[in-house]
Amino acid sequence: MFAIVAFIIFSVALFVAGYYVWTVPEQQESAVIAARLRELRTRSGGGAARKSSGARDLVRREEAGAFAFLGEWLSLSGSLRRVQEMIDQADLKYRAVDVIGVTVLLAVGTFFFLGLLGLQMMILRLVISLLVASVPLFLIMKVRGRRLGRFETLFPDAIDLFNRSMKAGHTIHSGLETIATEALEPVKSEFKKVIEELSLGSQIDAALLNLGKRIPMIDLKFFITGLILQRQTGANMTEVLDNLSLLVRERLNMVARMRAHTSQQRLSAGLLCALPIGLGTVFWILRPEMMNLLITDETGNWFFTAGIVSEIVGILVIRKMANPRF
Repeated sequence: MFAIVAFIIFSVALFVAGYYVWTVPEQQESAVIAARLRELRTRSGGGAARKSSGARDLVRREEAGAFAFLGEWLSLSGSLRRVQEMIDQADLKYRAVDVIGVTVLLAVGTFFFLGLLGLQMMILRLVISLLVASVPLFLIMKVRGRRLGRFETLFPDAIDLFNRSMKAGHTIHSGLETIATEALEPVKSEFKKVIEELSLGSQIDAALLNLGKRIPMIDLKFFITGLILQRQTGANMTEVLDNLSLLVRERLNMVARMRAHTSQQRLSAGLLCALPIGLGTVFWILRPEMMNLLITDETGNWFFTAGIVSEIVGILVIRKMANPRF
């Protein structure tokens, strides 16, 4: 008993010390930055006038969110940054901390709910809980993939708009404004963000690189690299952009032809993946006493777990085979 109490006291003390070492330097740096910003606003002489007139502050502030306490732990592993990048690429307004907090609540709630239903096997409860908890991330990835696919489809037209603007003698900034006003969504909104960054004083190179982070597409990276080289060297990029537009269109046509030729195989793969789930549901309705053995019996739990894991692996393998990258 004494060893347990000593271990708890030591763990709490270690946690408090680590939290102090991690947060105090950040709080001091934040205080210094806040003091410098207050000094700059005081020197400009318009702080009170801006507040009274309702003008927007140029300093970006993020809300803490309901699960802000998880951010300090998740930021150490880098998972928080990766989830936030995925949310930004999907153009959603969620915060990564809140999404991960919801997934944790779903996992814990599902785990205990399955225990109340009588499912005693820990591995099976853990597998089902992880599947339920992955639903928010799966939906975000679905929205992200749909948005990036539409951007890729409309991107050749945006290149043509920019190229015609450059041939007319306009600058790079004017060409980007043309895309931001004439293109379709989501290309239009992404290039609007670039124009907003340029309006706030950002350099063209930095704004274009931020665009590449929001849209991780190889064709867009070629476009950004060409603009940066043109700006630095003064080379004529109109022919290169024409070739890039043609290359993107040919690749999209190749993907469309491949999907048309493999539509029957992809339908067969979808039916094969849905067959175990459909049959399990039918047997659960017709013969519930037989299916209950998968939950109440220990051997049935092992078979149920193996079936779920093999189904997930099969879906991932078939999805990888049916979606080659070009």
